[in-house]
Amino acid sequence: MPMTLSEKILAKASGLASAKAGDVVEPKVDLAMSHENAALVLHQFKEIYNGLGVEPIVWDPSRIAIIFDHRIPAESSKTATNQKRIRDFVAAQGITKFHDIRGDQGGICHQILPEHGYVRPGYVVVGTDSHTTTHGALGSFAFGIGATEMASVWALGNALNIEVPKTIKVVIDGQLSPHVSAKDVILYLIGLIKADGANYRALEFHGSTVRNMSTSSRLVLCNMAVEAGATVGMVPPDAETARYLRDEAKVTDPLWMESPDPDAEYERIVTIDASKLSPQIACPHTVDHVKSVTEVMGKKVDQIVIGSCTNGRLDDLAAAARVLKSKKVADGTRMLVFPASWKIYKEAMELGYLKDLMEAGAVVMNPGCGCCLGVHQGALGDGEVALSTTNRNFKGRMGNASAEVFLCSPEVAAASALRGVISDPREI
Repeated sequence: MPMTLSEKILAKASGLASAKAGDVVEPKVDLAMSHENAALVLHQFKEIYNGLGVEPIVWDPSRIAIIFDHRIPAESSKTATNQKRIRDFVAAQGITKFHDIRGDQGGICHQILPEHGYVRPGYVVVGTDSHTTTHGALGSFAFGIGATEMASVWALGNALNIEVPKTIKVVIDGQLSPHVSAKDVILYLIGLIKADGANYRALEFHGSTVRNMSTSSRLVLCNMAVEAGATVGMVPPDAETARYLRDEAKVTDPLWMESPDPDAEYERIVTIDASKLSPQIACPHTVDHVKSVTEVMGKKVDQIVIGSCTNGRLDDLAAAARVLKSKKVADGTRMLVFPASWKIYKEAMELGYLKDLMEAGAVVMNPGCGCCLGVHQGALGDGEVALSTTNRNFKGRMGNASAEVFLCSPEVAAASALRGVISDPREI
């Protein structure tokens, strides 16, 4: 039976010869990821064992990853205490894939997993974060779950009963124009099919544009697949996947390199001519409120943010640095930069990108999610406007419901920082 990539992975993980959309399966989990919300998972996990008279023990400590990234450094005593509880639990359970706030191994969870080779093609990955879809860029079936579900995974090692999703095939062909990137592609797609256009579906990315993309760019596509409602976003593994895992993540194990069958059944096929795309902007207060940058140019911006699990990688920082080198951020505009990991931070420092950004007037922050989440490190004032390379612009997303958040690529963000208004990088 011909199968999509989702169907192949879920069949394999469930010990089945085949699977089709609509089947209910119980796949084994290859990797279970949480961040500080592991404190909620831990509470639910211990509840499972209440009354059994035995100590809680996770099913496989080698398959659990916990990364501190959302509230670092801790912004309150409550957060600090929860982090302490998690550290104690990690030590007691022998969980080795633990990334505390450290300059030698820390970062945002959705960068740490691929960077350290924790995600592989064919894996089933669950995470207590909606942007777990990111990891489909490496050919995995990766999706977000809640704390109660994760507690069950910690105890049993499966992803509960899930329905095999129908798949939408997204074919992207053509050469991207200068100053147009993967962020513009995914914003355009979300604007095209809308925030509910892929509800409970898998988005499977194909085409020459995708094949020519770096893993960094593919991570952008899959990261934001959830903003169209998708359960997973996926790129079939190929030579670039193997290159990244071998050369950058230093993975030496054999890799599962299956592709969807040529005659697999798709619910819908969406085609995009990448050569016709311009820089895109998602306007407040929904990610699918997408316009070309030319339609919103001139909008005054109070704060520029470059970074996050979407666009905080080395190529993103390089793109911004190229625009800002030997120039200055406009007076009255503040610019914050959040590299996605300390590894990226150090590489960007060695290559001079951070120096260029700081000399332009940007403030470089530690890797983390605080600004995107709106918890700390960059909350907006009443009536302020932010232009950000992050993935969500809902009302209140950056800490203030009376502020506005626009989403864009690093190049649009950097060009806009120079002028203090939303600007087209093609004019810089």
